[in-house]
Amino acid sequence: MKFNGFIAALLFSILVSWFLPQGPEVLPLKTITDIGIGFIFFFYGLKLSPAEFKAGFSNYRIHILIQLTTFVIFPMIVLAFTPFFEEGTSSQLWLSLFFLGALPSTVSSSIVMVSLARGDIPTAIFNASLSGLIGIVATPLWMSLFMAASSDFQFGAVVQKLFIQIILPLLIGLFLQKYLGNSARKNSKKISFFDKSVIVLIVYSSFSSAFSSDLFTTVGLPDLLKLTALVTVLFFAVYFGLGIVSRWMKLSTEDEITARFCGTKKSLVHGSVMVKVIFGNSAANALYLLPIMLYHILQLLVIAVFAEKYRTRRLSVTDPDV
Repeated sequence: MKFNGFIAALLFSILVSWFLPQGPEVLPLKTITDIGIGFIFFFYGLKLSPAEFKAGFSNYRIHILIQLTTFVIFPMIVLAFTPFFEEGTSSQLWLSLFFLGALPSTVSSSIVMVSLARGDIPTAIFNASLSGLIGIVATPLWMSLFMAASSDFQFGAVVQKLFIQIILPLLIGLFLQKYLGNSARKNSKKISFFDKSVIVLIVYSSFSSAFSSDLFTTVGLPDLLKLTALVTVLFFAVYFGLGIVSRWMKLSTEDEITARFCGTKKSLVHGSVMVKVIFGNSAANALYLLPIMLYHILQLLVIAVFAEKYRTRRLSVTDPDV
């Protein structure tokens, strides 16, 4: 397995935030991350390829399965976890887990893993892109069901920030796509580096606030172990559940790969952005990011192993000498 610099950078940013919770005073981190979020979705709009999007449009059964899993099944499973928390749906730990369940799928890593496993790439591109667009609205709506009475959640203010920081830059990117789209796709690695840099800053800022306010003194080791266990159960329940449903639907191997790999993914980029949009600079942001980061590491490691198994299995079928 290759060294993952992004995960290393995230872990290092948490370590730095522990030793330097106040951060460098010369850097206006809030302003930088707010502007960075706008650019993330501006570039997202630029990179959406209409041709690739249309290519996967017709495979409607897979689209329904993946989107239902991402935005309905995930939240329902987390709701089933409620008895594990004494305060029920009022527990911040449970809300952080539910926030993970309400997030959209990833884009780049879903497509890369589907490609590695030799799945249906056009369908993966369509679903990953569609999931990101749906999540802009679906994630705040899901959270509003359980946080409407909370002072941390003001739906009107969230909608306003959602429009200014995410929807407006996305629309501008889509509008300029015919002029700058090809250039953006050619420089996708540089744009990806920019996106990840913004996420690292958001993680650093969030954990700095958490350490400054002693937030983690209220979260014991048993709670962290429980959270890790539930995140793991969530991932494998969805992954193997999608396998059962795929066989019941008599999907091809390519479609099963796409359903399992796109349907299990959750986006750290969208999660980090939504934390800032929904909760602002709350000290609790780090708590909401914790399940996402645990899940992100788990999905990368496990899906990479499963993708390689699919790849070698398919190679052995097409070429017995491999």
